Amino acid sequence: MTNIRAANIADAEAICDIYNHYVSNTTISFEELAVTSAEMSRRILDVSKSLPWLVIESDGVIEGYAYATQWRVRAAYRFSVEVTVYLSPAVIGKGYGASLYGKLLEQLSRLGVHAAIAGIALPNDASIKLHEKMGFRKVAHFEQVGFKNKQWIDVGYWQKLL
Repeated sequence: MTNIRAANIADAEAICDIYNHYVSNTTISFEELAVTSAEMSRRILDVSKSLPWLVIESDGVIEGYAYATQWRVRAAYRFSVEVTVYLSPAVIGKGYGASLYGKLLEQLSRLGVHAAIAGIALPNDASIKLHEKMGFRKVAHFEQVGFKNKQWIDVGYWQKLL
């Protein structure tokens, strides 16, 4: 049975296990060093003060998470957020990403958010497919803005108006 709920600092280690797979093995995350549970706890607390951070559990095991952060700090950006989703590699393709995003976007809409923006390191066909399934459309493409694993990485931005 799956359940989506608000994340808390007790989830930090499980979230790190998911996220650090991408940090260490892919160019999807631009972080280059594994994130500690203490740092992840700080991030969860910081985000959760004003925006949702959700986890999806399957039989009590955290299999993924999604959250939103403020898009930019200037006041006029206050109705726009950047959204992120990460899944355990074992559950990719099972609909967990769409379930998380559905709940996240619903909560953001209730909070008065107008625009959700997702940055995707390219190539990443699975993430593009998920975002477009959820109604996001590509609005920007930046070439070679990241450098990781001895290669330049493009980033595309997808946007959904809520």
